[in-house]
Amino acid sequence: MAAAALAAWALVRLAEEPVAIAVAGGPRPPEVPPADRLQLDAASFTELPGWGEDRLAEVLPALRSACTAGPRGAPATLAIAGARAAWSGLCSALAAARDPAAELRALLERELTPHAVSNRGRRTGLLTGYYEPELRGSRRRQGAFRHPLYLAPRDQQVVDLGDFKRDLAGRKVTGLVRGGRFRPYWDRGEIRRGALAGRKLEFLWVDDPVALFFLQIQGSGRIVLPDGSTVRVGYASQNGHDYTAVGRVLVERGELALEEVSLQSIRDWMRRHPERADELMDANRSYVFFRVLPGGAPLGASGAELTPGRSLAVDDEFLPYGVPMWIESTLPAVPALGLPERPLRRLVVAQDTGGAITGPVRGDLFLGPGREAEETAGRMRQPLRAWLLLPRALAPPESAP
Repeated sequence: MAAAALAAWALVRLAEEPVAIAVAGGPRPPEVPPADRLQLDAASFTELPGWGEDRLAEVLPALRSACTAGPRGAPATLAIAGARAAWSGLCSALAAARDPAAELRALLERELTPHAVSNRGRRTGLLTGYYEPELRGSRRRQGAFRHPLYLAPRDQQVVDLGDFKRDLAGRKVTGLVRGGRFRPYWDRGEIRRGALAGRKLEFLWVDDPVALFFLQIQGSGRIVLPDGSTVRVGYASQNGHDYTAVGRVLVERGELALEEVSLQSIRDWMRRHPERADELMDANRSYVFFRVLPGGAPLGASGAELTPGRSLAVDDEFLPYGVPMWIESTLPAVPALGLPERPLRRLVVAQDTGGAITGPVRGDLFLGPGREAEETAGRMRQPLRAWLLLPRALAPPESAP
């Protein structure tokens, strides 16, 4: 799912916009909030809400994957997780356990220590959800199957601006050379109108452009072919344009109220206004290219197969991949399925990231395939509290970056 775990909140993203305040003498420029900063405070397992009630056996695949790969991430986040050797106690005990599911709670309590996660002391953040969509498609253009999935183009060039100016280190732009000049890469509207046609980049065709748009937001999914076989596809790259939340566009145009916005309401609007759907989708100039995924599950940015309900996308500028986390939140009500709001208190593993997942107390929970996952993910904008579980052998982690 990599860089596309955006979920419902990314479709709106209104609350993140600064607002000018009217004062005597005219508008005042918006105050710039302080930069996000991860803060970790030592805690105990008795402080984790619902710790004794979780079905920990469900997280075993994600934990085993983390043990195989070890912690991953940028140097600043790896400093929090420690070297792979720091996790050897837990991983060795897990491998040696006769009944890992039954022994897991005791192993975790013996080997790890919880650390409450906050952003400069603010403990509550945001949890959204993402899912694995399923589309109908074909390996060739025929009949209703006329909307292509593209492989990553080879003419894309990524430039690290830090190579030119030291104060721009880490900032990158994606483009291509046109007419002897480096230009932004083709945007969504240009690609839809044929900018990549005839280059043999189309590898699958689907029958629903709206479903394809949301597949790009989710970042991976399954394409069911006419013979019943399935091709799993996942994120390969992106065209370099900033993501624009189409839910926000609809709110600004007066088409939807802020409290109405969800994946479902945006999709329903497009179905009711097919003549305007392309124009709305083109407002999001960002475009995702895909690749065929091997195996039986989608892959996260960490390279690990994602486990439904147990894999969490995080901001990898603050939190490392492969580290178990305890989260406290809720699952939203889903009236269409008769589901009320439910408590969500469970162990997860950080294994993915996404363009809208920003800040230390921010998560996007992978919910898997199927209608319940889709209906739930499209409505998730829940308060979140989180704890990192780190090896006892590590020195107390410094709050960073």
